[in-house]
Parts: sequence; C-alpha cells; structure tokens
Amino acid sequence: MLVEADVVRNKTVTSWPSLHTDLKNAGAKWVDREVVEDDGLVTSRKPDDLPAFNKKLIEVFSQARPREAPPVGSGSHKRA
Repeated sequence: MLVEADVVRNKTVTSWPSLHTDLKNAGAKWVDREVVEDDGLVTSRKPDDLPAFNKKLIEVFSQARPREAPPVGSGSHKRA
C-alpha cells in the first residue's frame, strides 16, 4: 500500500524481507531492523516487532504538533 501511494520514495524503511525488492524499486532505502522511523513514517518487519513498532509510534505521535483547523466558513466542514 505504501508503494502504491508513492510515500516510500527517498525514505528509509523496513519490512518483511520478501518486500525488499519492491520497496527498492519504489525508491526506498530498505534496511533490516525491527523498526524504522523516517520523517514520521514508521515501519517494521513482522508481528514479533510490534512492541518496538508501538513504542516508536507513541514516541512519534507524542512529538507531533497539531495542525491548525481551517478557518470557519472555508468550506472544509460543509455537510453533503
């Protein structure tokens, strides 16, 4: 999904080893680590890495700055 969305280009990522070639072909730098964070994108390899993945997600989320809400009347909150 990340390859199709074109969000891995120029990013360092990790994954299940069988995805290594696909990620490289999509422009990513692939590394074999339990968790990798590159500019807010957090990736891991396998279910055994979930504790490290979750810890990194919490770290990244806690450092994130909230985005400002669009001004009232900007049209972004209109109902269909």
